[in-house]
Amino acid sequence: MIRKIYIFLLAFISLFIHSKEQNYSYETIAENLSHPWGIAVIDENDLLFTELSGQLRLVEDGLLKPEPIKGVPEVLFAGQGGLSGIILDPDFNLNKKIYIAFSSPDKGKSTNTLEVISAKLSADSLEEVKTIFKASPSRRTAAHYGARMAFLDDGTLLVTSGDGFNYRERAQYLDNHYGKIIRINTDGSIPDDNPFLNKENAKPEIWSYGHRNLQGITVINGIVYENEHGPMGGDELNIAEPSKNYGWPAITYGKDYSGATISPFTEKEGMEQPIKYWVPSIAPSGMAFYDGNLFPEWKGSLLVSALVPGDVRRLTLNGSKVTEEEILFSDLGRIRDVATTPDGTIILATDGPNGKLIRVVTK
Repeated sequence: MIRKIYIFLLAFISLFIHSKEQNYSYETIAENLSHPWGIAVIDENDLLFTELSGQLRLVEDGLLKPEPIKGVPEVLFAGQGGLSGIILDPDFNLNKKIYIAFSSPDKGKSTNTLEVISAKLSADSLEEVKTIFKASPSRRTAAHYGARMAFLDDGTLLVTSGDGFNYRERAQYLDNHYGKIIRINTDGSIPDDNPFLNKENAKPEIWSYGHRNLQGITVINGIVYENEHGPMGGDELNIAEPSKNYGWPAITYGKDYSGATISPFTEKEGMEQPIKYWVPSIAPSGMAFYDGNLFPEWKGSLLVSALVPGDVRRLTLNGSKVTEEEILFSDLGRIRDVATTPDGTIILATDGPNGKLIRVVTK
């Protein structure tokens, strides 16, 4: 009953965030997909995407290739786990390298963890597959993996690692990877300027901490923006910086799913505040920066896809402030990811066992 009331309130509030007159239309790229999750754009007509159930798919010349790409490692497809984040190497056009984040089962155990691999994409398979990160300790839950990635301007890779749901208190401690942003080199080694590299009992890969379930991350002009699910309310958009503590679960604008209080505090000294938060929750998922010319009125906006009730939030930024929020694409249901192409079109992945890839173009 509480969740039904909560969803109704979200839909009611969304009526007051008006979208401007629609100047776009949809083209379906692919449908009947198995939980499409992450999108990596190669060019205007080619892209890679993951299906949570374990398939890596290729759209070539605007058409979905019928067979998945071979050579993908075994994934744990359960709960929120599966084949998740994907990103191209900055030099992909030369080296064909990609990076994939997924939930990985521990052999012979009833546990699993977040794993990141690098691989080289050939015609129809992955080659030179290498594990470059595994979160520790492993967990017995199948929730809150994070599993999004972004490159910093120096070529190092950021990986979001969720709090594991039942392990939220550990997000405040540096001896584990729960509720953290990880920074590594693309070969899996640790950058020598990571903030906790020489701190006793700290995992050296940690870049920032105190996060919940980070579902979107992007770097704009050297600034790292990340979004994360709150519990019931309290979804956040943050500017992430090295060594900073983002407060979860010591501070939060949300409540537990039962309605119980997680923390009475929304701020504490030494903990960062979000630049925006949502109450009720919108369940943010992917995130992209729109810098195209096809929709000039959206140029310079941050696009945040959302699952509840399902839309994309276009956010206008002024420094560290969000000055405008507009709801887009609210007629497609739950949207798992959003990406942009060099020609300015927008690619959306809708959530679920019959998901779609949709291209947004001008009318």
